[in-house]
Formats: sequence, structure tokens, C-alpha cells
Amino acid sequence: MAQENLVYVPMAADIVHPGHINIIRIAAQYGRVMVGLFTDEAIASYKRVPYMPYEQRKAVIENIKGVSEVVPQLTRDYADNLKKYKPRYMVHGTDWREGPLADVRAKAIALIAEWGGEIIEPEYTQGVSSSMIQQKIRDRG
Repeated sequence: MAQENLVYVPMAADIVHPGHINIIRIAAQYGRVMVGLFTDEAIASYKRVPYMPYEQRKAVIENIKGVSEVVPQLTRDYADNLKKYKPRYMVHGTDWREGPLADVRAKAIALIAEWGGEIIEPEYTQGVSSSMIQQKIRDRG
């Protein structure tokens, strides 16, 4: 029997919202979902220290329907985990097409193509993001 396709989904998931659920739901349609969960250090390298430490975020994510496994994502660059796990698919929202992650995206596309993998880019879930939620909390403070 053929092994089920591995689908890699990187995320920080400090404040879990419907966008995360949407990405996981889409990824699960392609195979076994492995979430590359950013470590606290990885998140802090490009934005603030997360509210929840890695182990707490991991406990939340591994209990979301459709997630098969959670592994640490040590850096913003996905290359190490992509090389290690060689997923058939990687799912990432369209928000990385421009801005600071555009170079990371280009590298991931080239790398995953080396073993015939594919990047799937569902439309970024509009109207919700961790940054927006944080701003609402600050505004109410």
C-alpha cells in the first residue's frame, strides 16, 4: 500500500484563529498533515516573544482535527525541515507572496521541486490575523 502523502504546514499559531483552521482543513485534503510549529526563538527572531510557550501551542495544534503530527520549526527558513521530511506538499497562505517572506517562498518552491513536491497556496483568510486580534486587545485595554 502506498504511503499517504505528507503535507507540511508551517505556522506560529500563538493566537489560533479561523485562518489556521482553514489552512489545516485544506492541507488535510492532500494527505497526512505535519505542522511545522515555530519555536519561541524562531517567532521572537522576527516579531515579539509568543504569548504561549512552544509546548502549550503544540498541545493546542496537535489536538486540532486533521493534524497528524507537530514538529519544531526552528527558523523562518523552511529549508531544514523540508529537506528532513521531504513532504509531497507544503501548504502556505498567499500572504507570503510579497514582503519579508517572499525570499523564503522562492527558496521553498525551488527546494520542494527537487523531489517532485508542490506548494499549495490557498487564499489568505481575510479579516483575521494574530496581529489584528492583538490590536483589538490593545484597543480595548
